[in-house]
Amino acid sequence: MSDLPRKAVTRTAKLAALPLGLAGRATWGLGKRIGGKSAELVAREVQQRTADQLFKVLGELKGGAMKLGQALSVFESALPEEVAGPYRAALTKLQEAAPPMPSGTVHAVLEERLGEDWRELFLEFEDKPSAAASIGQVHRAVWHDGREVAVKVQYPGAGEALLSDLTQLSRFARLLGPLIPGMDIKPLITELRNRVSEELDYEQEARSQRGHAEEFAADPDVVIPGVVHQSDQVLVTEWLDGVPMADVIAEGTQEQRDRAGQLLARFLFSGPARTGLLHADPHPGNFRLLPPEGEAGQWRLGVLDFGTVDRLPGGLPQPIGDSLRLTLSGDADAVYELLREEGFVKDSIDLDPVAVLDYLLPIIEPAQVEEFTFTRSWMRNQAARIADPRSPAHQLGKQLNLPPAYLLIHRVTLSTIGVLCQLGAAVRLRDELESWVPGFLTEDEQESVVQELAGEAPAGA
Repeated sequence: MSDLPRKAVTRTAKLAALPLGLAGRATWGLGKRIGGKSAELVAREVQQRTADQLFKVLGELKGGAMKLGQALSVFESALPEEVAGPYRAALTKLQEAAPPMPSGTVHAVLEERLGEDWRELFLEFEDKPSAAASIGQVHRAVWHDGREVAVKVQYPGAGEALLSDLTQLSRFARLLGPLIPGMDIKPLITELRNRVSEELDYEQEARSQRGHAEEFAADPDVVIPGVVHQSDQVLVTEWLDGVPMADVIAEGTQEQRDRAGQLLARFLFSGPARTGLLHADPHPGNFRLLPPEGEAGQWRLGVLDFGTVDRLPGGLPQPIGDSLRLTLSGDADAVYELLREEGFVKDSIDLDPVAVLDYLLPIIEPAQVEEFTFTRSWMRNQAARIADPRSPAHQLGKQLNLPPAYLLIHRVTLSTIGVLCQLGAAVRLRDELESWVPGFLTEDEQESVVQELAGEAPAGA
């Protein structure tokens, strides 16, 4: 039997205890204040206890609960510093590890999916998992041809657990809202639930990873492990060594942080243009920083886990680039009309175009300059501006709409920005936008860039 708690009553009880525990700690905090402790000190203690319980439960349950924890972890940068401290350590734990599945359960899955002679496929197989995630865990092994491989084994009952958890979590999503100021947790949970079937489908994941591996095979900056073998509940890929992104965030040099940030942005924007797919799970656990090859080489980005992707056959939608370009040029009316055409402003609502432009400009500040340093304080300021009920930005933001076609792109972009802020990376974001986002440059600008790359003088020069 799996150690993944599968019975609905067990999992529901654990999850239901979270809001009760929150209320209990609030009462405990009030008692402490009456007893003479300062409000600030008590708040920190309550936050610490809340973080410990929340992420302990999410990690133990794996499934959808841990999936939500990982999704939230990239937004840690948005928390006020006095709150972020207690959460930071607990959040980081979810990005790289979780309680493992017993080796007996792993062997049973491998025997069922790879056959009774599954051990003959491997020269070596490590029973202790090297990583654990929301629906499966990874074991290091040596394939029968001598290649080092990662063997991802899906938890038995993972699908039921995911759906059950996310349904239960959505019932008290409002209570989790204070974790991330300015963010509505319920749509995030709904979207995660809609992606469950995709993540459980290892055949689809293998197909997505093969497409990326082929496209990036000769890329000097991005490394995608090849797929070695795939069956239901088991996916074998090439092993990827390197420094986990969480370690770069915690203790990397500034050079490593900047390089990781630049390559993460490049991968985010170039992926759809090159493969027609958007990697849709950009939490730090899915990235590695690989050491340079050769004396003149640079650090490279290793990318893992293609279980969740957004299919964008034509690359990122051109209205994204058009709206960025028009916003940067200050054309309020044109931006407003484009947002209305795409469904960001509903027909039943009238907004002031200038107010919409003022709302957008601070958000796209990283695209206004040659190089932008992403920081936690910048992220917190953005979150506070949008979350404060007294601010015009909050009132306007409530009236904007997010069309379904842009939902996953929006979350991936926010998540990536969250990681960049955790890294504190200086990134030439505009370079990546110009290179990969349709519509960001005008046709004349695009032609000029193409001619420059070809060594020709621009037309009319």
